[in-house]
Amino acid sequence: MSQAPAVGIDIGGTKIAGALVDAEGRITHREQLATPGEGASQILDATAELVTTLVAAAGGQVSGVGMACAGMVDGRAGRLWFSPNLPLRDLDVAGEVRRRTGHEVVLENDANAAAWGEYRFGSGVDCDDMLLATVGTGVGGGCVIDDRLLRGAFGIGGEIGHVTMDPHGPRCGCGNHGCLEVYASGTALERYARELISSGEATGAGLRERCGDAPEALTGQDVTELARDGDEGAVALFARLGTRLGEGMASVCAVVDPAVVVIGGGVADAGDLLLDPTREAFAAHLIGRGHRPSPTIVVATLGNDAGLVGAATLAREVTT
Repeated sequence: MSQAPAVGIDIGGTKIAGALVDAEGRITHREQLATPGEGASQILDATAELVTTLVAAAGGQVSGVGMACAGMVDGRAGRLWFSPNLPLRDLDVAGEVRRRTGHEVVLENDANAAAWGEYRFGSGVDCDDMLLATVGTGVGGGCVIDDRLLRGAFGIGGEIGHVTMDPHGPRCGCGNHGCLEVYASGTALERYARELISSGEATGAGLRERCGDAPEALTGQDVTELARDGDEGAVALFARLGTRLGEGMASVCAVVDPAVVVIGGGVADAGDLLLDPTREAFAAHLIGRGHRPSPTIVVATLGNDAGLVGAATLAREVTT
């Protein structure tokens, strides 16, 4: 395998992050650009510019170029079908960046790329079957089954955030109702907090004080900090969130049967405040519980770098 670094790119709604990643999964150089707001062509131009900058930083020699992007991605074809936060629709993203840079490009869904990063260099090392759940603004996911990334027929496999928990539940951004994302995301945590504040219940006193009786100003970070300080209401909100996450993971595990479930994303920074109720609910709802081995639930170790590391590693492994 080539010892030259690989390029990892993570195309987000507000920024395009890039890095050089060595063969051991270590980031050796970083660059970043603001995501242009004008349209698809400008985003592709900016991405190509970032790739060119990183290749130059590597002395002109890289072992591959990998890109991660949120949305429905056919990684085998390098095509992005739909991105919820970017003006990219039914587009050969890999081909467009290749045409602009002259480098072969691997494109993958951001959560799939993060799952591969954790599998190769993070919490899923030495495990052939792993499920990653990223709990942030939404809920994303990626699955590694039998040492291979699960993509599905159209590249849309692993979208665990849109497993239906209640078909009569709140409407999700995907258009359906009652998805796991509605109940177990950072957005859900903020909604739960605002509901508690508005209810007037005594357990919401700390939250009300934190936001100055302006519920819409409350953030997930506010809730996390209060929970870490032992605020009763905030701790209960994480218990509610973790319970729904654990229920959802148990349902997904009935299908993919991983050895390890890795919890990542910004909300996972809360650590055991989230993981303890997740593990408890998971154990209570896992099919065959008490009569079978149970997957281990652990926190991700690569943090926000998982997508960059995973995209670069996928590119390295495909190219070499």
